[in-house]
Amino acid sequence: MALINPYLNFLGNTEEAFNFYKSVFGGEFAMVMRFGDTEHGANLPEEDRSKIMHIALPIGGNMLMATDCLASMGQDLNFGNNFSISVHGDTLEHSQALFDGLSAGGKEIMPFKKEFWGDYFGNFFDKFGVQWMVNYREMN
Repeated sequence: MALINPYLNFLGNTEEAFNFYKSVFGGEFAMVMRFGDTEHGANLPEEDRSKIMHIALPIGGNMLMATDCLASMGQDLNFGNNFSISVHGDTLEHSQALFDGLSAGGKEIMPFKKEFWGDYFGNFFDKFGVQWMVNYREMN
């Protein structure tokens, strides 16, 4: 069974938004990664390095996740791309099949492949304009 979570995009105020959500829902962040912590962080403008690349807040059995969109990386925020549906397959093969099936007839943003943080990841707009992210984490 696939796991689906909402993934939000913000214009530089992800940390503020998620501190607010945390104050309402409670709990602790499962992950906070800043752009400056990535392999390309040193190439970004100083003001973007402290921005949020990925944050996750567990809420019940779900995870609310988000990122900051950076103009320095050619990203902008418009109606329709301010959120994604993040889906996690049960296996690598299942995740690849979800990516292939959902992206058919759509527009690929990033191919589904192993990324520098260790997970398999890809994202795209489906043929209806909905933005999806497919992720798979190998468990050791």
